[in-house]
Amino acid sequence: MPRNAYVLLVLTALFWGGNAVAGKLAVGHVSPMALTTLRWVFALAMLLAIGWHQFVRDWPVARLRLPFLFILGSLGFTAFNASLYSALTMTSAINVSIEQAAIPMVIFLINFLMFSQRATRLQLLGLALSVIGVALTASHGDLRRLAELDVNLGDALMIAAVIVYAGYTVALRFKPAIHWQSLMIILAGSALVSSSPFLAWEVQAGSFIFPDLRGWMVVAYTALFPSVLSQIFYIRGVEMIGANRAGLFINAVPIFGTLLSILVLGEAFHLYHAVAMAMVLGGISMAEISARRQRAPIPPA
Repeated sequence: MPRNAYVLLVLTALFWGGNAVAGKLAVGHVSPMALTTLRWVFALAMLLAIGWHQFVRDWPVARLRLPFLFILGSLGFTAFNASLYSALTMTSAINVSIEQAAIPMVIFLINFLMFSQRATRLQLLGLALSVIGVALTASHGDLRRLAELDVNLGDALMIAAVIVYAGYTVALRFKPAIHWQSLMIILAGSALVSSSPFLAWEVQAGSFIFPDLRGWMVVAYTALFPSVLSQIFYIRGVEMIGANRAGLFINAVPIFGTLLSILVLGEAFHLYHAVAMAMVLGGISMAEISARRQRAPIPPA
């Protein structure tokens, strides 16, 4: 079962890395709130097509927790993505990648403060190694360049998004016992409803950009991969190995974002990219080894 969780969470990181690249490609071709709303329009349509009958069966249980699920969808799906896309219009993808890598640390902190759930030294060491790898990628092999990054409103928005998504991840433990299809339909519907006021505000402010061809391509990608498949995989991964361990895989998002930037944007691949990838994946492996040791039974004397 853990091996299946690893595959799901690696794919999740890959799709989220693509989400950051897509968000950067969307600048000037579709506005942030339009992208946020449209992605959930199409995602909800896909989810309803495959899960409507299951949703009807789960509705008696789901409706009892509907306010909680609406908050989950509004935070994890709407607030996070709206903040990420808005941040990419005001700051660099490097900044966003570094800040997004802080999600596992915030998950650890929330679990410690609210549930007294501690992390082992090896898990913390693995986390630190992964973060250094992310920083190495973001700084183009020179960690001293991190001190030169600007801090602006875009960075503040991304930091807020990090806190929101970490809280969403921890709160998934309280979701009702319903099928993942029903859960995704409710969360996507909540995201669509909660994003509509932001879209109206964008239109009123005169910053609305109707998608052109590239904009529609970005909408299609974000609707299928980051909106549907990655969320399903992430929810299932959290169920299988827990929020702390699943959150570590978020450190791979900037690595995949870099690789996709090379393929999509034509950026050059350097040695530090390979070193950083090894550090990130090595850090995740160290955390997993620690988790296995905790689960291993103590042999009898």
